[in-house]
Amino acid sequence: MRYARIPLMPLSIIGLLLMACVPARKYQELEARANAMEGEQQEALSKAREVQARYDEQQVVVDDLQKRIAQLERDTATTGTALRTMQKQYDKINALNDQLLDKYNKLLAGDRSENRKLLSDLEALRLDLQNKEDSIERSSKALAEREASLAELQAELARKDQAMRDLKERVGKALTGFEGKGLTLEQRNGRLYVRLENKLLFPSGSAVVDKKGQEALVNLAKAIENDKDISILVEGHTDTDKILPGSVFKDNWDLSVARATSVVRILQENSAIDPTRLTAAGRSEFVPVDPGDKAKNRRIEVILSPDLKALYNMVAD
Repeated sequence: MRYARIPLMPLSIIGLLLMACVPARKYQELEARANAMEGEQQEALSKAREVQARYDEQQVVVDDLQKRIAQLERDTATTGTALRTMQKQYDKINALNDQLLDKYNKLLAGDRSENRKLLSDLEALRLDLQNKEDSIERSSKALAEREASLAELQAELARKDQAMRDLKERVGKALTGFEGKGLTLEQRNGRLYVRLENKLLFPSGSAVVDKKGQEALVNLAKAIENDKDISILVEGHTDTDKILPGSVFKDNWDLSVARATSVVRILQENSAIDPTRLTAAGRSEFVPVDPGDKAKNRRIEVILSPDLKALYNMVAD
């Protein structure tokens, strides 16, 4: 539920009422607190934008990694085709060499000039054959190295994928009892998305997690605290309804950041998770999952991502 709209009184009347009801020093304290809260809200919004920028940079790295893997597979296929073509040529040269040797044996007692020409042809053929053998050997070695590199990369990708499947199963067990109550799990693009709708976490218009929501978050934190190479991004999302006058939040950006920060604090304070693995970000109303369902759009998404540095280095090398 949103705050009900209340008819506004003229500012002059409100000021007189405040001056009449609140001592001057108390009014100054309240005004100072309001100014401080405004500063904190601006700082939180700035941090949220920085986090989004870092998240976008990580997505660029992931896209580049996928392109490099595809290029490596194409290069390996091309090298294999070239090697097979050279092998056929090598076989033909060997057959020709056998024919020339046969002629040489037959003509050995014949004309010396013809023998010299034949010997010259044989030497040229031998040198060409040696060059082709060296080229095939180099190509075979390069192909073997590419195939080994590709196999290692594919094995590492398989390990990462299996680790995320294991993580999904472990998180699912930890959150048994919350599915169907605003909780969904999805493994996508090498990441695990834990989506918690606001009805499971927050009262309307609030950034304070209720008791049931705290229980779900503590269970989640315990399930992932030992995965040292997993980064944890907590995103806050709102619907398109505007913040009503009188709220402590300036707008939906402010509300989404505050909710993400509340979730991060609970994860950190109730587990052994390294704080450097945690990031809080607010996405406001601009990333809806269902434009026709505001309830689904009001949510927290905990995005668990594996460390891709090792994979990136393998492709870069």
